[in-house]
Amino acid sequence: MLNMEGLVDAITKEISAMLSSGSFPIVVGVSNRHVHLSREHADVLFGKGYELTKLRDLRQPGQFAAKETVTVATAGGVLENVRILGPIRKNTQFELSAADARKLRIDVPVVKSGSSFKLDTPVLLIGPKGSVSLTEGVGIAWRHIHLSPEEASILGVKDGQDVDVEVKGDRGVIFRKVWVRVSERFVSEFHVDVDEANACGLKTGDYVHIVRIPESL
Repeated sequence: MLNMEGLVDAITKEISAMLSSGSFPIVVGVSNRHVHLSREHADVLFGKGYELTKLRDLRQPGQFAAKETVTVATAGGVLENVRILGPIRKNTQFELSAADARKLRIDVPVVKSGSSFKLDTPVLLIGPKGSVSLTEGVGIAWRHIHLSPEEASILGVKDGQDVDVEVKGDRGVIFRKVWVRVSERFVSEFHVDVDEANACGLKTGDYVHIVRIPESL
């Protein structure tokens, strides 16, 4: 397994090769249900000062899947072994698919990261040391693309813009309203949840292309 320095180096070489070839396919990361924890909530669920144990690095630098999982419960259903993603964040978030929301019997919107709304039905995160009740920070993640400023400049897109993305193949589709996120902390990656990926036969490691950049309103 590559360490973080090796992973960043490999991704940098991959991006450089694509830029030099004049083509810029964007690698796919299919996102299953997961939880991001604040320091306060990590302490409640796993014990004071608990440090998450890295299972594997994710493509975005510094991000990782942890060995730790939690149970998510509502009055209407339960999801077991929900993976925690690290590192610790400022605020706790639970990202799920529409299918997961139906299983939990809750009504949640599709949201962009950082958006906030109140749930009518609390969601309970259950860990080995305690539990946390969430009434916000729960949602279906809006499909989006992570890009570095260099990549965004090459593609002619800006942070916060919506673009159209094409998936090729027998069940090919064009995803509309794909949210562009640009940061020095990012490298190119197209994120969709399992519902969207399954609908068009998309899997982690596949590639997609931006096919249209709608004019700003």
